[in-house]
Order: sequence, then C-alpha cells, then structure tokens
Amino acid sequence: MVLGRGAEMLDLRLYLLQRLSAMVMAPLVLGHIGMMIYAAQGGLTASEILARTQGNQWWALFYGVFVLAAAIHATIGLRVVLHEYLKPPPRLLNSVALALFVCLVALGARAIMAVVL
Repeated sequence: MVLGRGAEMLDLRLYLLQRLSAMVMAPLVLGHIGMMIYAAQGGLTASEILARTQGNQWWALFYGVFVLAAAIHATIGLRVVLHEYLKPPPRLLNSVALALFVCLVALGARAIMAVVL
C-alpha cells in the first residue's frame, strides 16, 4: 500500500506524540507507585487515603495529566494495532481511535472525580 504524504506526516506526528506521552507518563507512574508503596507501608486504609486526596487540587492535576497522557498513548498504540491487523479505511480508523480516546478520558475523569471530589 502506497501512503500519501499526508498519511506519512500523520503517522510521524502520532509516533512523536506517543513518545512524548510516554515521557510525560514515566515520572507520573513512578510518583503513583511511590505513593502506593508509602500508603501500603504506612498501613493507610482506603478512607484515610481518600481523606488526604479529596478536595486536593494538586492530586486532581497530577491524575488529570496522567489520564490525558495515558489516553493519548493507549489510543495511538491501539490505532496502530488496528491499522496493522484489520486495515480499516482511514476514516473509520480515525473515528474508532477518537471514540476510544473520548471513552478513556471520560472514564479517567470519572475516576479522578471519585478520588478528588
């Protein structure tokens, strides 16, 4: 299959965006794991953890950036897998990817609201 210049540029931009999202997620993953280890070793209960996170806008920002980066990263990766294995038309591929992104962001936002609000 011969790709046009526009498709090649889109693929390059998505490739770079996925790498950028990975760079954003790396310290967030480490921070999240560190906090989970701290909470577990400290013997904190779920209600004690929620008491510390609820109403805290810094946690909302931390996990908001995390959710956005993860949604971008996962959507691009799944778009590549769908393209390689199913080879759908570009419009369908992009529509499915967009729908997946919106779902991931919505689910992540719901989880953040449950923990922070």
